[in-house]
Amino acid sequence: MADPVKLLLVDDEDGLRTLMKSELEAIGYAVDEADGGTIALEVTERISYDVIILDIRMPDIDGITVLKTLRSRQIPSKIVMLTGVDELRLTRECLRLGANDYLTKPIQLKNLINCIERVMKEPV
Repeated sequence: MADPVKLLLVDDEDGLRTLMKSELEAIGYAVDEADGGTIALEVTERISYDVIILDIRMPDIDGITVLKTLRSRQIPSKIVMLTGVDELRLTRECLRLGANDYLTKPIQLKNLINCIERVMKEPV
């Protein structure tokens, strides 16, 4: 049997992060979590993830800065950006900087799973 897809959830909203982790683990994903950009950058130096689910607006380091840093380090993880603000300019900026996809909160589990499966099929 293949290893499960390894995910890192990065969001400062504890309730949302906990719910997503629980739901994704229940269907077979291996899930770690970080409550902000600082921890996400630290953990990605030690652990490799297939997909990073990254909130844009966080109090310590915003998701766009984390995205830029991960891409400059040539981290091969697929990155899906999350935000509560549906803003076309922000979407374009994230995609230009190397995000694989973008989801707007509130997130429906089915949409998140479809997004993860879609980006996993993309070439590295």
